[in-house]
Amino acid sequence: MIESSTPCPLCHGGTKQPGTTTFTVDLGFGVVVVRQVPALVCDLCGTDWIEDDTAATLEEIVAQARLKHPELEVVRWGDQDHTVANQET
Repeated sequence: MIESSTPCPLCHGGTKQPGTTTFTVDLGFGVVVVRQVPALVCDLCGTDWIEDDTAATLEEIVAQARLKHPELEVVRWGDQDHTVANQET
C-alpha cells in the first residue's frame, strides 16, 4: 500500500495525497474512460498512483469493454455495473 503524505518522487516538491484520477485506455477500436478512480495524487504536479487492487478492478472493466467492442465507454468508479455511458459505432 502506498502511503499518503510521502514526497513525490517526480517533482520533489509536492506530496502524495488521497484523491481521484481519470483512467483512459485506447483499445484501437475504441476508448474506455474510467472517472473518479481512487488514487494518490501529488498536490503539486498532479502525478497519480493507483493501488494494485484498484488496478485489478480497472483491468476487469477494460476486459468487459473489450467484449462489448464500443467506440466509447465512459465509466464512473463505483457504479454497480460499471456502465454510465456506452456509445456503439
